Amino acid sequence: MRTHPPRAHPQRSVLVAAAAVALATVSVLALPRPAGAAESSPVGFGAGTTGGGSATAVTVSTLDAFKSAVSGSTAKVVKVNGLISLSGQVDVGSNTTVLGVGSSSGFTGGGLRLKKVTNVVVRNLNISKPVAPSDGITVQASTKVWIDHNAFSADRDHDKDYYDGLLDITHASDYVTVSWNTFKDHYKGSLVGHSDNNAGEDTGHLRVTYHHNWFDNVNSRIPSLRFGTGHFYDNYVVGAATACHSRMGAQMLVENNVFRSTQVAVTTTRDSDEDGYANLRGNDLGGAATEISQVGTFTSPPYSYTAEPASSVVASVTSGAGAGKI
Repeated sequence: MRTHPPRAHPQRSVLVAAAAVALATVSVLALPRPAGAAESSPVGFGAGTTGGGSATAVTVSTLDAFKSAVSGSTAKVVKVNGLISLSGQVDVGSNTTVLGVGSSSGFTGGGLRLKKVTNVVVRNLNISKPVAPSDGITVQASTKVWIDHNAFSADRDHDKDYYDGLLDITHASDYVTVSWNTFKDHYKGSLVGHSDNNAGEDTGHLRVTYHHNWFDNVNSRIPSLRFGTGHFYDNYVVGAATACHSRMGAQMLVENNVFRSTQVAVTTTRDSDEDGYANLRGNDLGGAATEISQVGTFTSPPYSYTAEPASSVVASVTSGAGAGKI
């Protein structure tokens, strides 16, 4: 959150000059980092995620080599060089960093699964066309995850169920940050909490931060959140039918985002047995509707962050999000 400098008192010119210097200093310190200055660690609920840390990197270019490199729970950094075709998903072990080389490396046709693992970083990958039942990335029963600077995409030439989700976070996963990614040309963007009937497992978990992501021509689930706590700030959403969807008692703080060509920016009322909760502040809705039946109590995230104003979000996100930017 931004802090405001104290007002200068006009009694003496010396005090005025000093206050001006102080104001300039505080303003510089409060500005968000430039889009190109990628974070070296996650901001948000996923803070503290380190992946493979300083482990010696291994570079792979084939599916078999990748599967072998990401297995197990020892600390490891795996660099993916080139585009690897998948059928289904590859399981990624704990304490792993997966990092694409350059701007065009990654996976197509399937995706990655993080199941019952902890401390995983996925960055700089192109992940495209995850044919159902595979997601681009599935995070399931896992904690401490950072999904950063990836390019997720599909197409809308098929029916909405031909591909599955681009990024789904389910089964009581927790402490996840999703930052500086692009999500393009898809129906079902990012589902958090897979079912209305999973309260026993999910309640008290599913804490997720989304910041500085670009959702372009994604129809819905931006994100769809059940039971959990979601902070959605400084994102750019273009061409959605329904963007943020809080349901089944979920709490969402929707802050300083920009919505364009979007029908409903935020809803708490659709498609579930119980409504969710939402707080909105500082957004540029661009004419989009909101459907807020319940105002939430989640107003102060339990971590440090700086939300840049909505007026600068489009420039930051369009220049800084996606693969090839770190």
